[in-house]
Amino acid sequence: MAEFSPLKFMQEVRQEVAKVTWPSRREVFVTTIMVFVMVFLAGIFFLFVDQAIGWMVRHVLGIGT
Repeated sequence: MAEFSPLKFMQEVRQEVAKVTWPSRREVFVTTIMVFVMVFLAGIFFLFVDQAIGWMVRHVLGIGT
């Protein structure tokens, strides 16, 4: 089994981090806004789907008329 060297490990971590392409501040901002928009749209969609399914169940079972 190979011996573990914390110093060598940290050097390898630094080499890998140097290879990462970090997004710009603008890219992070635009992506964040897009996430919020999609979450809002998904929330509205599921609200309507939930209401429709609830209405159908109440209609079929004859509840709450």
